[in-house]
Amino acid sequence: MLNDRLAKYDLPQQMMEKGVYPYFREIEGKQGTEVEMEGKPVLMFGSNAYTGLTGDERVIEAGVKALRKYGSGCAGSRFLNGTLDLHVQLEKELAEFIGKDEALCFSTGFSVNSGVIPALLTRNDFIICDDRDHASIVDGRRLSFAKALHFKHNDMADLERCLRRCPKMAVKLIVVDGVFSMEGDLAKLPEIVALKHKYDNVVIMVDEAHGLGVFGRQGRGVCDHFHLTDEVDLIMGTFSKSLASIGGFIAADKVIINFLRHNARTYIFSASDTPAATASALEALHIIQNEPERIHALWDVTNYALAKFREAGFEIGETESPIIPLYVRNLEKTFIVTKRAFDEGVFINAVIPPACAPSDTLVRFALMANHSREQVDRAVAALTKVFKEEGIIA
Repeated sequence: MLNDRLAKYDLPQQMMEKGVYPYFREIEGKQGTEVEMEGKPVLMFGSNAYTGLTGDERVIEAGVKALRKYGSGCAGSRFLNGTLDLHVQLEKELAEFIGKDEALCFSTGFSVNSGVIPALLTRNDFIICDDRDHASIVDGRRLSFAKALHFKHNDMADLERCLRRCPKMAVKLIVVDGVFSMEGDLAKLPEIVALKHKYDNVVIMVDEAHGLGVFGRQGRGVCDHFHLTDEVDLIMGTFSKSLASIGGFIAADKVIINFLRHNARTYIFSASDTPAATASALEALHIIQNEPERIHALWDVTNYALAKFREAGFEIGETESPIIPLYVRNLEKTFIVTKRAFDEGVFINAVIPPACAPSDTLVRFALMANHSREQVDRAVAALTKVFKEEGIIA
């Protein structure tokens, strides 16, 4: 019975038969601005490596040294036998960098949100989410016993409507992405903070997965960009984007971190992050602090690409970041342009529901600090050709 029901899901098979299935494509070497795929070089514009550090020899060597010193894994959770001095050092440096009392490192960014949110709230509390929050926030909300509300994307009047529905004495946790991962726009953090002060018992949590290494002083994130770090109660980040590794963290005051250290199930019951991943993230953190020119280069090439796409007539929405959505607004054409772009030597990502609304399908074009303007020109030319031939832009 289960197999019969699941067999009805055949969209991947349909796209495979048409030769336009865009997922699980194999990369045959290091991630960089160009990658080897199917035996040929392809421009990589589908990565989250905003700082361009995934292939940096210093990051790689830090991981190799940790592998040799500590072994390949920790064989247990941080709670029991899996805490290394390296984990503690990374947490201390992250807390100082972000501007909070303490930080706690998890094995993945997803497990931060899916573990922290349900640990914090009780049945008498409320969690309020932007309706374009990341899936990890959505799953954290689903796992929580708290009452769930959500507001229209970046609609502050709708957020206030949610706050008015909540009892005065209830804890109200507002969770938003700092940078929305598909659309590239920013949370309206100043307005959210203003509402925090208007209502009682409001707590703010910001997911900085796509803000870290991109916005703020030395890449401290969107909270720093808006000078609101002290107003945001919990700041989450990942290592799999700008920090060129895998893992995640939550930063907050000592009271919150002490509670989470002993109650967040995805922390207590998950094996700790590998020594190599931890050391690589730590080295990447050092590099972005010591090389401000890296972030300057990212913004230079980002602004160049934004101007080029606008000149070519692409619909790119309200992005304010190195994430540039190229709207297609048709499911099958989204797959087609992704395949055709690859044939033209450009790797981009197809974004379809549930990652976006059915009417908002798009391909996601993302920049790294080490992309060149010449690479952007080649990609824009190829994508303009494909989008025009598919009738998406004039």
